[in-house]
Amino acid sequence: MADTTTAAAPVETIGADFFDDPHAHYRRWRTTGPVHRVLFPDNVIRWIVIGHAEARAALADPRLRKDTVRADEILRAKRDGAPTDANTMVLLQHMLSTDPPEHTRLRKLVNKAFTTRQVAALRPRIEEITENLLAAMDGHDEVDLMQTFANPLPVTVICELLGVPFDDRDDFQAWTRSLVGVVGEEEGRPAAAAAMAAYLSSLVRAKQARPAEDLLSQLVLADEDGDRLTDRELVSMAFLLLVAGHETTVNLIGNGVHALLREPSQWAALCADPAGVPEAVEEFLRFDGPVDMATLRFTAEPVTLGGVEIPAGEIVNVALAAANRDPARFTDPDTLTVDGPTSGHLAFGHGIHFCVGAPLARLEAEVAFTALLRRFPDLRPADPAATMHWQTSTLIRGLLDLPVRLR
Repeated sequence: MADTTTAAAPVETIGADFFDDPHAHYRRWRTTGPVHRVLFPDNVIRWIVIGHAEARAALADPRLRKDTVRADEILRAKRDGAPTDANTMVLLQHMLSTDPPEHTRLRKLVNKAFTTRQVAALRPRIEEITENLLAAMDGHDEVDLMQTFANPLPVTVICELLGVPFDDRDDFQAWTRSLVGVVGEEEGRPAAAAAMAAYLSSLVRAKQARPAEDLLSQLVLADEDGDRLTDRELVSMAFLLLVAGHETTVNLIGNGVHALLREPSQWAALCADPAGVPEAVEEFLRFDGPVDMATLRFTAEPVTLGGVEIPAGEIVNVALAAANRDPARFTDPDTLTVDGPTSGHLAFGHGIHFCVGAPLARLEAEVAFTALLRRFPDLRPADPAATMHWQTSTLIRGLLDLPVRLR
C-alpha cells in the first residue's frame, strides 16, 4: 500500500502573476506532487489537484461533494466571514453544484430540452453568424478579435438558443465577469448577483406567460413524469446555461487563436489542411482550455489522492488546465500540436458533471476556426511583443483582448 501523507504548509499564495501564466505555477508545483494546499486571495487554503490521474479520479469521486449551501458554510468558517448573499446563492444552486439524486433529476429535465439533434440543427445558423462577423471584419486591417469575433459569435448563438434578447448582452456579460472573477475580490459582486437574478427572474416569468421556440421556454415546459423545474431552479439553470454557454466558447476561440499565432507552423498546417480543424479544437481544449479550475468541491470524509490524505471538511479545486498538461499523461504537453493525440483531456470535466454544452462548444469552435482560416490566412498578432491581458479568475481562463492584423 502506498504511503499516505497529509501536506502541511501551503505551496504558495496565488497572486496577480498566477493569472498571467498559471501553467508556470503548475509546472513548479508538479515537481513536488499532484496534490497541494494553496492560499487563495480570499485567505482560504484550498486543496488543488493538478495531476491528470488524480484529477480524473477526483472528478468522479462521490466523497468530493457538491452542495452550494454546505460549501458556503465551510468557506465562511474558514474565513470567519458573512454568508454569501442570497442572490448569489440562488444563481449558484444549479445542477453543476448538486449531487445525486438532485443532480440526476435536474440533468434529466435539461437533457430533454438540449439534445444532440437540436445542437446539430444549429450548424447553418452558426455558419451564417460566423460569415456575417467575418464580413464585417473584412473592411479593417487590424481588429480586436475578442470583441469582433470570439465574443459575439457564442453570445449571439446562446442568446438565440435560450431566447435572451441580444441587446441585453452588455449587461449580462458585465454581471458575469463580476460573478466569475477571482475569489477575495468581492466588491461589486452582490450588486451583480442581484441584477442578474432580477433579470433572469423577469425572463423566466415572460417565458412562462408566453412560451416561444427557444431552450428556456422548453425548460419552463419540461416535464418528467409530472416533475417540473421550480421558478428558483429555472433561474439558476438559466444562469448556468447563459454563462457557461457563452463564456467558455468565447475563450475556447480566443485562447485557440492566441495559441496558434504563437506557433505559426501550426497555423500554416491548418490553413493547408482545414479538415484537421475538429482535431485541432481538441488540442486547443487540452493546451489552454477555457476553464482553469473546475467549480469547487468539498470533502465529506477523508479522501486520499496521489498519496495525500485530504481531511473531511476541506475545499478542493480540480485544476483541469494543469491536468491537461501533465507529462505523465501527454507527451511534450507544453507544445501545441494540432494533429497530436488529445484523447483523455479533461477540458469539459469528467463523470456525472461532464459539460452538457460540450457538443455545442465543439460545433461553434469548428465552424469558427474553419471560416477564420479560410477568410484570413495571413492573420497575425498586431504587435508580437505586446503583453497579453488575462481575466483574473481561477475558474475562467481567457483573454481580455486579442489585437490582430488581418492581412
